[in-house]
Amino acid sequence: MPYSHHSHSGQFCAHARDTLEAVVEAALGKKMQVFALTEHMPREQQDLYSEEINAGYSEDKLHDIFSDYHAEARRLQALYSPKLSILIGTEVDWIRPSSKGFIENLLSEFQFQLFIGSVHHVHGIPIDYDAKSFEEAQKVSGDSVERLFEDYFDLQYEMLKALTPPIVGHFDLIRLKSEHPNVGFKTLEGVWQRIHRNLVFVVNYGGVLELNSAALRKGLQEPYPNEEISKEFLALGGSFTLSDDSHGIDHIGSSYRELLRFAQEVGITQLTYFEKGTSTKDSRFPNITTQTTALSQVQSHPFFA
Repeated sequence: MPYSHHSHSGQFCAHARDTLEAVVEAALGKKMQVFALTEHMPREQQDLYSEEINAGYSEDKLHDIFSDYHAEARRLQALYSPKLSILIGTEVDWIRPSSKGFIENLLSEFQFQLFIGSVHHVHGIPIDYDAKSFEEAQKVSGDSVERLFEDYFDLQYEMLKALTPPIVGHFDLIRLKSEHPNVGFKTLEGVWQRIHRNLVFVVNYGGVLELNSAALRKGLQEPYPNEEISKEFLALGGSFTLSDDSHGIDHIGSSYRELLRFAQEVGITQLTYFEKGTSTKDSRFPNITTQTTALSQVQSHPFFA
């Protein structure tokens, strides 16, 4: 069964396309069986992106947009059930220690069935937005890309400890705008130590890493996380799920064949997905459970015909 646990729409995200309902319709048309709606959380005023500033957005405006998203997601969830299992969530963004209270308030205000824990900023600077911003963040890290990688994974560790997200988003996003995005991390001792530490923590609290096909869509040779990280997490007993990180209907299920081929080459034989259920290992989401399915079963689905 194909599924995605990470998606966005142009209706509620300034750098995406298409309405949320069009995204849901496309997921249904592509034979998705579980599809999570995970619009970006609203952010503090100092963290608005340029397209949001140009559109006249404010922190309050982002909150209003997010509230509209949640209402529309609930409408679509009811409308398309049982044809498509829609899960309502959000992608939270850990930027600094004060993010904890901001995120906890959001999770308290809105009813979700899961959330993705992500890091898109280091030193308060976006690291996946453009090369210029990446270089600015690198300069703050002593103009060392290795140190920037270390700072990224340290910030991710803060996020993991504070939030224990059910799904960890694009684990190694930091490599996207780097000069050599396809070079591995193992040769960087301090970076690899931090990666291993973070993976162990995720396994211990029962989190799931997404195999995120967006990296392939953006021209990288491997998805997030890359091969060496995926193999390490698998050896530690970690669980993986599938995500397309779609930002419009054209991205739904994008590069999934390559993603499943990568999973097979890494040695992954089981995939995890979230669904409505009575048993749960996360008390924050009492009506959501996780299930596993064989990779071979996913590969044989009509989606890949």
